[in-house]
Amino acid sequence: MFHPIANIEDAQTLAQAIVNTIVEPFLVLDEQFRVLAASRSFYETFKVDPEQTHGSLLYALGDGQWDIPALRLLLETIILEKTAMDGFEVEHDFPNIGQRTMLLNARKVLYDHSSATTILLAFNDITARRSIEKEKEELLSRTEDLLRQKDVLLREMEHRVANSLQIIASILLLKARSVTSEETRQHLKEAHQRVLSVAEVQRHLHTSAGLEEIEVVSYLSKLCSSLASSMVGEDQPIKVNVTAQAGRIDSQKAVSLGLIVTELVLNAIKYAFPLEKAKALIQVTYETDGSDWKLTVSDNGAGKAAGEPPSVGLGTAIVEALVKQLEAKIEVISDTDGTSVSVTRATFISRIPRAA
Repeated sequence: MFHPIANIEDAQTLAQAIVNTIVEPFLVLDEQFRVLAASRSFYETFKVDPEQTHGSLLYALGDGQWDIPALRLLLETIILEKTAMDGFEVEHDFPNIGQRTMLLNARKVLYDHSSATTILLAFNDITARRSIEKEKEELLSRTEDLLRQKDVLLREMEHRVANSLQIIASILLLKARSVTSEETRQHLKEAHQRVLSVAEVQRHLHTSAGLEEIEVVSYLSKLCSSLASSMVGEDQPIKVNVTAQAGRIDSQKAVSLGLIVTELVLNAIKYAFPLEKAKALIQVTYETDGSDWKLTVSDNGAGKAAGEPPSVGLGTAIVEALVKQLEAKIEVISDTDGTSVSVTRATFISRIPRAA
């Protein structure tokens, strides 16, 4: 059976008991902002005397420590226009407990049979949370600064490496022009092109938005154009064509692929066309299928006679080592239609025809 509260004293006792069960600091104010009730956690948190609190004006508590402009704004302006306000943040240096950041939640209680107004005010101390957030922001800011410094240093290093490679390539080319041995001259020219292939990657990295990836079509096209312009003679014009799927590759893979292309294109320029041939073509293709890829360098040259042993020069050794590093496999097809060398990562079915 329901038993109503017998008198106002019992109601006040129940109300105070409810207030004391609230974990956060809590106040009940009248319309003049005088304290009608305060929770036990309010006294414990702000270290104020209950006898000096009850019935006192909120702004006069603790020698005026609650006379905070932001709190006045909440109570005298916002709460008069609205019946509730949540998450109103106040930062203040309290005399007994130091600097604190509080979230204030306020409710205005209106009664059906009375013109009186009661204001409920709850405090949530978020000082520790804000301190952690500030530390995280400072850490993030420092990390961003370090990353920017790293980016600047990496770009400066790449710039210097690219310059060094260009100097080395120039020295090799000058030396090639000064030697009397045709064989030595050819070896120096090939070394020059090997250095240029690495320098081309560095140049792309330096001009790309990211430091770790480069655009494959532009990279292979410019690399092959450089090879053709410096190595193809007037006595046998050879077109070097590139067909590649759009996409980006990481710089380490780009270096390996660039060196492979350099070796295979140089080999085709040197050996594929021993006799003058109209429409001589070297075709470079790069295809992808998910994480799989296939690089092919083919020509429409003389090819190799049946039973002719494969070449075992420096270029071949370099290509085999790079193919192994890329965890790929190499396949060579050479017949009367020319030679095709494919480097394949995993299983890949080519959709682009070889040079013809």
